[in-house]
Amino acid sequence: MRKLKRWIVLGVAFALTMGLAGCGKSADNGDATEKEGKTIYRTLDEIKKDGTINIGVFSDKNPFGYVDENGDYQGYDVYFADRLAKDLGVKANYVSTEAANRIEYLQTGKVDIILANFTVTDERKEEVDFALPYMNVALGVVSRNDHVVKSLDNWNKDDKIIIISGTTAETYLTENYPDIPLQKFDSYATAKEAFENGTGVAWANDNTEVIAFSQQNDGFTVGIPSLGSNDTIAPAVTKGNTTLLDWINEDIKKLEEEQFFNKDYDETLTETYGDEYKETLVVEGGKSKE
Repeated sequence: MRKLKRWIVLGVAFALTMGLAGCGKSADNGDATEKEGKTIYRTLDEIKKDGTINIGVFSDKNPFGYVDENGDYQGYDVYFADRLAKDLGVKANYVSTEAANRIEYLQTGKVDIILANFTVTDERKEEVDFALPYMNVALGVVSRNDHVVKSLDNWNKDDKIIIISGTTAETYLTENYPDIPLQKFDSYATAKEAFENGTGVAWANDNTEVIAFSQQNDGFTVGIPSLGSNDTIAPAVTKGNTTLLDWINEDIKKLEEEQFFNKDYDETLTETYGDEYKETLVVEGGKSKE
């Protein structure tokens, strides 16, 4: 009986030891560092050692982040992501993300950087660290030509506005127009399809997105090109990952010398927007005009 008890005690101790040894690592990133209980990230040196950086981008938000007919990631954000990986001397591994899980993907170590049209807000700053901005943005509203929405005042309570969950449009409308019913979707692809098929009387999103939608689809007009405050788009890293954050900021500053983001616009956005919005949207060296 004494021997049996002894083996039971040893077995429990072994199990506890193995369980503790498994803590503090991300399933996706073996070299991730655990901070403050849940937050997981890889430092700049760990990323360099691994040789690959995991970057969260959209796969369905043309022309900012999307997958082309060859299965390759393209767009304004991806063009920038390619350059970051090149300057860091590592390979870029793209992870498809949706608006609602951008913060989660950073906090769980699934990605090292988010480059998915991520608008900087005070609320988000509490959960992630933003680098310097590379684009200006505001909210906008697109609607059908036979019923162009030019104001959100005196709204018909039976009409719905389409929004993407986890976006600044959702936050803004919930806080400022709580009586307007929202039709929520998780992805841009499903929202676009629903809107094209007659769901909702309007779609509220980043003005860059709704302008692109109206340009790419006949029968739609951006009746409200700017709604709420003027904001910026910036890369985001996990809260506390200062080594990676500092490196990104320095790289953005260096890229100003070659007017990189103007080139990015020319390569990825001109076909959609022409030159009309270039000066308004592009931010060089992290110095927004707003």
